[in-house]
Amino acid sequence: MDILIISGLSGGGKSKAASFLEDMGFYIVDNMPAAMILKFAEFCSCGSGRYDRIALVYDVRTTNDPTELPMVMERLRNMETACHLLFLEADAETIIRRYKETRRRHPLAEKCDSLEEAVKAEQAMMAPVRQAADYIIDTSHTSTAQLRGELLRAFGSVEDQKGGLAVSITSFGFKYGLPMEADLVLDVRFMPNPFYIEELRNLTGLDRPVSDYVFSFQQTKDYLEKIEDLLKFTLPLYAEEGKTVLVIAVGCTGGHHRSVAITHTLAEEIRKLGYQVSEQHRDMNRN
Repeated sequence: MDILIISGLSGGGKSKAASFLEDMGFYIVDNMPAAMILKFAEFCSCGSGRYDRIALVYDVRTTNDPTELPMVMERLRNMETACHLLFLEADAETIIRRYKETRRRHPLAEKCDSLEEAVKAEQAMMAPVRQAADYIIDTSHTSTAQLRGELLRAFGSVEDQKGGLAVSITSFGFKYGLPMEADLVLDVRFMPNPFYIEELRNLTGLDRPVSDYVFSFQQTKDYLEKIEDLLKFTLPLYAEEGKTVLVIAVGCTGGHHRSVAITHTLAEEIRKLGYQVSEQHRDMNRN
């Protein structure tokens, strides 16, 4: 069982982090007092695998003694439970700006004369927790996508790091216009055209003779290799940015031969990389 404790300063990004971790398969519990963490861990250990990955949000709202949490974590580790502490923070100026933008009350507002004083008081209170942290993320200049990326790298599995990205790849004919939904357009009109081979003209790129013809040229093989390198580099970055669907359009003149053959082969290669892939051929059956 893995237990991740999410802590940090109010306005530091704990809620966003929790939502991202939930998308990664963590079972999230908010507002968890340190005194209850051990009991909750014992309960989850009897859950037959249902609670294998848990993230507990612990912050100043439930803190009676900030030194209590490090002791609880030590006891969890003695139970042979993988336990880590993530601490999210931001500089005082950023936190104050965020509170003004959201118009929410700081948890220590009633005990302090100003928002600035409340932020400084919380920084002092949470110092022992910060000192015990395994991971510290300063979100002062971090975008939502960058925060998600850091969490994926720190706590995500291989599947998580693909971010649930689904790739839709479609062939098309330029003479019928570009697919409006395309994120990435590949033009394969430079390849020798099977249309001018009489016995191939009425076939499509899904037929073996056409595919064999298209891939009989070294330029086709070199091009596909370079495109595969590009996708190996960019697909993880799209996933990290939070994109859920990437549409790749491969075009030739009519959308019957070259684009179809390349699309079909690329779909198989992307599938081998572990991404969900759907394959379409928009203009293959047009006259």
